[in-house]
Amino acid sequence: MDRDQDLSERKQRYSLKIRGWYRVVRGVVGFLLRILCKLDIRGRDHIPEEGPYLLLTNHLHWLDPPVLAVAFPYRAHLFAAEKWEKHWLLGPLFRSLDAIFVQRGEVDRQALRQALAVLKNGGILGMAPEGTRSKTGGLQRGRNGAAYMAFRTGAKMVPVVISGQEQVFASLRRGRRATVRVLFGEPFEPPPVAGKATAEQVHALSKEIMYRLAAMLPPKYRGVYADVADKRPDLLAGQIGESR
Repeated sequence: MDRDQDLSERKQRYSLKIRGWYRVVRGVVGFLLRILCKLDIRGRDHIPEEGPYLLLTNHLHWLDPPVLAVAFPYRAHLFAAEKWEKHWLLGPLFRSLDAIFVQRGEVDRQALRQALAVLKNGGILGMAPEGTRSKTGGLQRGRNGAAYMAFRTGAKMVPVVISGQEQVFASLRRGRRATVRVLFGEPFEPPPVAGKATAEQVHALSKEIMYRLAAMLPPKYRGVYADVADKRPDLLAGQIGESR
């Protein structure tokens, strides 16, 4: 009986359905975002209806997580910096949404176990492969965490990029609403490996992830992957459609 109860609790915890408190918060955030800006969401037909998978995005502004939560039609488990865990408001809020608090700049084994549990139980894990918010306005060098988890669990990856978010508050000061664009790309899987992936294979997949994100972004957001047109013209040639 205890085992059945445990399975039931895990199924509910990692369910893709948006319900309960998560639905309430998402509704409030969506209402506020539509006051602040215009959302242009495209590529939704690429989003798998079942997990597990990694939802991988660029990270340019603090608006990125709320925008992604509103644009994405399922429940995803997101990372949050450890510094917010004890914040009087954001700490309780993030915990209530099952955020995974992670210590930046080091291997956080507890956060890794929580993240792997999401994928192993069929859930969706949202993360920024860059590891932290960009201060340059463009993509930073990708880290290996997302690629490692993809190899470790065999989970597919769904790229999604956000642009225009940095213009929201500047536009409001001019009495206008900026357009924030969210674009979902085609899912892809880690390449098959014999046994455990090597460091070189993990690094290669990390680079593949970042070039896929770069190819989906307007050129000014590509940052250190601005050479995508030279290094990976196949990604630009196969750019996904613009349908909602």
